[in-house]
Amino acid sequence: MGIFDFLSGEFIDVIHWTDNTRDTMVWRFEREGHAIKYGAKLTVREGQAAVFVHEGQIADVFTPGLYMLETNNMPVMTTLQHWDHGFKSPFKSEIYFVNTTRFNDLKWGTKNPIIVRDPEFGPVRLRSFGTYSVKVNEPARFLSEIVGTDGEFTMDEISYQIRNIIVQEFSRTIARAQIPVLDMAANTRELGTLVSREIAAQIAEYGLSIPELYIENISLPPAVEEVMDKRSSMGVIGNLNEYMQFQAAESLGRDGTGAAAIQAGLGAGLGMQIGHQVAQAQAGPWGARPTAGPAHAQIPPPPPPVEHVWHVADAGKTSGPFSKAAMGRKASDGTLSRESYVWTPGQDGWLRAEDVAELAQLFTVLPPPPPGA
Repeated sequence: MGIFDFLSGEFIDVIHWTDNTRDTMVWRFEREGHAIKYGAKLTVREGQAAVFVHEGQIADVFTPGLYMLETNNMPVMTTLQHWDHGFKSPFKSEIYFVNTTRFNDLKWGTKNPIIVRDPEFGPVRLRSFGTYSVKVNEPARFLSEIVGTDGEFTMDEISYQIRNIIVQEFSRTIARAQIPVLDMAANTRELGTLVSREIAAQIAEYGLSIPELYIENISLPPAVEEVMDKRSSMGVIGNLNEYMQFQAAESLGRDGTGAAAIQAGLGAGLGMQIGHQVAQAQAGPWGARPTAGPAHAQIPPPPPPVEHVWHVADAGKTSGPFSKAAMGRKASDGTLSRESYVWTPGQDGWLRAEDVAELAQLFTVLPPPPPGA
């Protein structure tokens, strides 16, 4: 390379930055020896800011525009002033470009459940997640507090810290708000605004701001959600007995045999109902019953009365069972007296014969005297 080419390189310098990574927040303009030439052009685009650092200190911040670095009051030193150092200036200056646009769709979420006291369910555990955006408001403060001398600083390097701040403030806000769990979905916007306002001062210490913070979801543990789903299902079902009857009928109707059984049952029930109505119509106004015949329905006779059998206790021994007729004969011949203890199935313990209504009449009705007496 010739001497004129070298001098041309010393006299012409264009400082600018274009970024295609979408996650770079700060980028340092790389120049050999960090020497800024006199008369250099500095281009700061929209959505950027340029921070001049001279001899380790922040000297100036340039907003979007085109600047000629040629005045003596600029905090830069050029190599043209130091020919004796072989074009190597002992005064070093650096330029850091700061991305001042919004970094959107950043994720946050609670790693561990948050325990809150719900007025309806009592203590419950909640999880939540959402998105937020970050913007650099004060490039100089952000450079001094966070970036330092990092030549390329990305959003990933600070997003973890911001997520911790959001989760901490969200936990405090949700605990103090005392909003019922079932009403939180209707208040996510207000909660997000409240959290964003509470952390604004802390984020501002880093030279940042959070223009937007969204709460996408607030959820309960899976076991609690399952119970709530069952409770909701019960409310939708309504009358449980009617629902069970419907389920049984629906299961029978899925196959042909079930449908045939339903039709047969309906037919039989309808036939019985018609026969009963015909019998009532033929009974007449005085309750007369029709004569027996194939065309008339007959009412079955009542079941016969149950006949009791008895056991008799005498001198620590039991005998029986005896029918009521046999008990009458024993009362006649004197082997059964009023004081004899008797028992029949269904009776509560042994009773004297005179205390049993069915046997007491055996001692009150005496036979007439025999003929010829």
